[in-house]
Amino acid sequence: MASASYSITLRVITDSTDQKAIGRVTTAIGDAEGHVVAFDFVETDERGTVVDVTANASNSDHAIAIKDAVDAVDGVTVHKVSDRTFLMHLGGKIEVRSKVDLRNRDQLSMAYTPGVARVSMAIYEQPEDARNLTIKGNTVAIVTDGTAVLGLGDIGPIAALPVMEGKAALFKRFANVDAFPICLDTKDTDEIVRTVQLIAPVFGGINLEDIAAPRCFEIEERLRDLLDIPVFHDDQHGTAIVVVAALRNALKVVGKKFEDVVVSMSGAGAAGVAIAKMLLAEHVKDIIVADSKGIIHKGRELVDPSKQWMAANTNTAGMTGGILDSLDGADVFIGVSAPDLFEAKEIERMNKDAIIFALANPDPEVDPVEARKYAAVVATGRSDYPNQINNVLAFPGVFRGALDARASEITEAMKLAAAKAIAEVVTDSQLNPVYIIPSVFNSDVVIEVAKAVRDAAHAE
Repeated sequence: MASASYSITLRVITDSTDQKAIGRVTTAIGDAEGHVVAFDFVETDERGTVVDVTANASNSDHAIAIKDAVDAVDGVTVHKVSDRTFLMHLGGKIEVRSKVDLRNRDQLSMAYTPGVARVSMAIYEQPEDARNLTIKGNTVAIVTDGTAVLGLGDIGPIAALPVMEGKAALFKRFANVDAFPICLDTKDTDEIVRTVQLIAPVFGGINLEDIAAPRCFEIEERLRDLLDIPVFHDDQHGTAIVVVAALRNALKVVGKKFEDVVVSMSGAGAAGVAIAKMLLAEHVKDIIVADSKGIIHKGRELVDPSKQWMAANTNTAGMTGGILDSLDGADVFIGVSAPDLFEAKEIERMNKDAIIFALANPDPEVDPVEARKYAAVVATGRSDYPNQINNVLAFPGVFRGALDARASEITEAMKLAAAKAIAEVVTDSQLNPVYIIPSVFNSDVVIEVAKAVRDAAHAE
C-alpha cells in the first residue's frame, strides 16, 4: 500500500502547447499503482511547462517504477526526482535554540559570566534547584547502542541517529520535552551503564531505545538502581502501555474482562516480557507465550533469564507445541515477533469474538485484512490500518508526567495509570471495533497521560 514514507516528487517538463500531457502523467502514475498527492505548476520557460508531481509509493522499487512509468509518457521529460523522506532529514530534524535574548551587555552578564556564577553556587548549595534553574527539569536523554533499531536490527549507533532524532522531535512536538539523542559506540553493558551514569546530571530522565534483548533488561535494571531520575526502556514499557490500553477497550467491545481471557503471545523479547508483566498486573487468566522454538513452559531448557521468568509466571497449564497450538482456546493474540506466522483462517482455533493484535512492522504476523473475517477486533503497528498500536501514545505523556512530578522512577502503578488514561480518551460513544485506541494527534492523550502519571507518582 502506498504511503508517505516512500513519497517522491517528480519535476517533469512538458510541451507548453500540449494540454493533455499532465493528464497522461497522472494516469501513468495511477496505472503504476502510485497515489498522486500533490500537483504544483512551477513555471513556464523555454523548455516548456515545468510541473512538480508528488506521489506516494509502497517501497523503493515501486518509487523507481513510478518514475519509469512517467518517463515513458510521450512528450514528457522527468528532469529530477526527489525523495521527500530524505529531504526532511537534510541537516537533521532537531536543533538547539536559546530561550533568552542576548542582545546587550546586561543580558550577557546575567546569562553568562559574571551573573551565572551566583546560579551555579545556588545549585551547589541546593542541587535539587537544578531542576528549576537549568534544562535538567525538562530534558530526556534518548540512549541507544543501535543494536535493535526498528525492524532493521543491529545497524550501529551512527545509522540509529536518524531514528533517535525523530524520537526527540516527537518528544518536543507532543509533550514539549527537550530530548537529545545519545548514540553510544559500544555494545558493552558495563560501558553503557557507566556512560549513562556519567552524563545523567544533565537530564531529568533516561529513555533507553533500540537496545537488543536480553542486555536491555540488565542495563535498565542497573541504571534504575544507580540513578535518581526515571529510566524507561520504551521498546518494553511504551509498547506494553499502549497494548494494555488498546486491550482494555477491545475487551469492552467484545464484552469480556481481563480476568476471563487467555492470551496467546508471539515474541518473548523486550516488548513481550513487558506486555506479559502488565497483563499479569491486570489479572488476565493466563498467557501462553511462544518464541521461535515454540511455546515457553517450565519443562523447556531456557538460558535467557527473561524467558525463565516467562516460564515461571505464564502458561499455568503447561501447554507445549508451536504458535498454532497457543491459539487453541485463546481469546486474544498479541504478536510482537515476526511477519506471516499463520494464515488468518487459523483464528478459528480461538474462542468466539477473538481479538488480534498483530504488531510486527511493517509486515504483521497475520494479514490484518484477512484477519477481520475471523476476528472481532484487529490492531496492528501500522498507520495505514485502523487501530494502530503506537508508542507515541505513551512515552511523551509518561515522561511529561514524571518530569512534572519530579519522580525518581517510573513504577508499575504509573504505567498502569498511563494505559488507563489512554484507553479512556476514547469515549463509550466513540468505541467500536475499528476505533479502540486514539489517534497520536489527539491532543487530549498527552494531557491525560501526563496527569495520570503525575497523580500516580504523587500517590506513591
